[in-house]
Amino acid sequence: MGDKLLDSTQIINGLAVMLSFFVGYRYALKRGDAKDSSAGEGAAASSLAGSSVSMSSASEAPVSDKGYGGFNENFKMVLVVRNDLKMGKGKIAAQCGHGAVGAYQRAVARTPRLLRAWENCGCAKIAVRVESEAELMAIKKAAERQQLNTCLIRDAGRTQIEANSKTVLALGPAAAADIDRVTGHLKLL
Repeated sequence: MGDKLLDSTQIINGLAVMLSFFVGYRYALKRGDAKDSSAGEGAAASSLAGSSVSMSSASEAPVSDKGYGGFNENFKMVLVVRNDLKMGKGKIAAQCGHGAVGAYQRAVARTPRLLRAWENCGCAKIAVRVESEAELMAIKKAAERQQLNTCLIRDAGRTQIEANSKTVLALGPAAAADIDRVTGHLKLL
């Protein structure tokens, strides 16, 4: 054994290690896909303190969990805020927080692959503004037509604004290009 660089047992052991790696890798990929599809079955809609999240299961628009193009593609979540309500900075921050959490909860159940891609890309969140409820609802309808994940926040009316006011619409997480088709024309908050 001292004369040879590699003997047959070393070659066989090396091949066995490589084969076990590839088998384990394929198994992990299949197991991850199975977990993604079953993880959403147990998720339930929840109500956030101070606001309600609009998530009705009977009339939900379909959401597409498209495969993503890899590490070079950008993903983001957009928070569309009503500017006509004249909310204070703290109120806007709280409502955007409710929107981001609500969209995240929906994405866990409905678009797990896009959610994972968004998390791997840094969880970008962009806040934009609209000037009316009608404009907010038009954005929501356009997003649903594009099969984007949406979460509409309604305020409970305990502090600055009237009860049941639609304050924030969260879109995504999704590919930046898909969200920009719906919100690309809106100005930053």
